[in-house]
Amino acid sequence: MTTDLESLRPPERAWTTDDLDLLPEDGRRCELLDGVILMSLRGRTHQSIAALLMVALDEDCPDGYDVTQGVEVRINRTRSFIPDVLVTTSTAAAREPSRYEPHEVVLAVEIVSPSTRSIDRVLKPALYAQAGIPFHWRIEIEDEGIVVHTYKIDPVHEVYAETGRWTKFVDTGEPFPVNLPISRITPRRV
Repeated sequence: MTTDLESLRPPERAWTTDDLDLLPEDGRRCELLDGVILMSLRGRTHQSIAALLMVALDEDCPDGYDVTQGVEVRINRTRSFIPDVLVTTSTAAAREPSRYEPHEVVLAVEIVSPSTRSIDRVLKPALYAQAGIPFHWRIEIEDEGIVVHTYKIDPVHEVYAETGRWTKFVDTGEPFPVNLPISRITPRRV
């Protein structure tokens, strides 16, 4: 336990992505926001939705793209996030990266967690748009079921504009044609 805590002792300056590289690979999800380390846990429902979405998107994914989950996107030396699911260029995926650059990411998906609502709803979308990631999806788990919000970047203003709020099907042509029943990404026990 002491060694574990020692590895997370903050440096005498802001954390950087170099510091992230030195942390032990112990299953903790470590992200970086302007030099501050963020750690979060993902529950069973969250992980199930991410896995089901990755499989569903992968089935419709055309050549030129790749679908994965939980891989780091390094925005700069003091900002690094791990989208729940992401679509990248197949060229970027072919190099088998442990992390992606923002220009390699086509779609970043965040599943809103109770402990990180503001980060998932406000902060990450703003910073993904600022980094130039063309598409963003936000998935909410509501009393009535799963809701998927889809967004497309306005590259001039570096913000996302909502392109849909989906409760039965995600039916969008971007970044590639998707006609996804929400039931396909709904875990057995929600």
